Amino acid sequence: MAEVAGLGLVGAGQVADIASVRTHFGEHTAVLVETTLLRRKAAAKFSDPSSWLFTDDALQQATAAAVAVHRARRLAGARVHDVTCSVGAELAALRPVAGQLLGSDLDPVRLAMARNNVPDVAVCRADALRPVTRGTVVLADPGRRSGGRRRFDPRAYTPPLDELFDAYRGRDLVVKCAPGIDFDQLPELGFHGEVEVCSLGGSVREACLWPSGLAAPGVRRRATLLDRGEQLTDADPDECTVAPAGRWIVDPDGAVVRAGLVRQYGTRYGLWQLDPDIAYLSGDELPDGVRGFEVLGEIGFDEKRLRRELTARDGGALEILVRGVDVDPDALRRRLKLRGATPHSVVITRIGTGAAGRAVAFICRPSR
Repeated sequence: MAEVAGLGLVGAGQVADIASVRTHFGEHTAVLVETTLLRRKAAAKFSDPSSWLFTDDALQQATAAAVAVHRARRLAGARVHDVTCSVGAELAALRPVAGQLLGSDLDPVRLAMARNNVPDVAVCRADALRPVTRGTVVLADPGRRSGGRRRFDPRAYTPPLDELFDAYRGRDLVVKCAPGIDFDQLPELGFHGEVEVCSLGGSVREACLWPSGLAAPGVRRRATLLDRGEQLTDADPDECTVAPAGRWIVDPDGAVVRAGLVRQYGTRYGLWQLDPDIAYLSGDELPDGVRGFEVLGEIGFDEKRLRRELTARDGGALEILVRGVDVDPDALRRRLKLRGATPHSVVITRIGTGAAGRAVAFICRPSR
């Protein structure tokens, strides 16, 4: 592994590098190359994956270290059983803080990898739907891929979400799931607790379902912005008004939008909504550390008029944000054919509903 890790394995030299590995290591070539490439890919999720073993599917589903560490903090001191431990990403984060820790999985290959990756944590082979511990907080991360494709129906997860809730009814069960899951469907599946949506590196990473026994009283939705060390919940004030655009437009973090906490976010920072059903916020002051769009002009959305306005402003590179209007930003950018030197942002949205609704384009300068 050390020798193969020193090779580039990409670009023009890839064929020669693989041939060299095959000369030295014969039948082990495929696994050596695959493991090296997976470790490089894993650097985006883990601080030091240089000794870890992965399968491609396991790495794709593995929780990023920062997200796993955040969840582990909420479970500090608890006796935790990770019933879908896979290659051990959650176990590595829980190891320093859990009162007691066990991992289990049905896949013997992933279990062998977990033994390599977190050698000081006990793991065993077990079916997640057949409980093998008592008095533990159960952590589950059901598989959401089949044949390389994502599965969006929670009943099609591995194991199915409704069957997990049935198997651990009356127990503290924490479930990691896709952020796109239909939250309104969860009560039908047997879940009644807190949904936490986490973002990291500017993108939404996951939703985590917390049972009532591990949730804050009265909280049903939570947005956790790990980059900012910030959280909002549906128990926070939401006295957010609706008004025309001020100096700035703010597109809230995706975790805030997905958790349905735009009004709480606006209230916290003294912002208002452009429309009660649209997630864009506006204000005369930009919150510290938040990227915003300074409004230079506002027009009714029309491609020809938008092109004229941007051309008059020497518009060149263009960022397009859209909510509530059926516009493909990439296709629109190509059709506008701007050749100027000044970068701009355009925020396209719907204001009003029904016959009173109209599409509006805000021509903006991004704060960064």
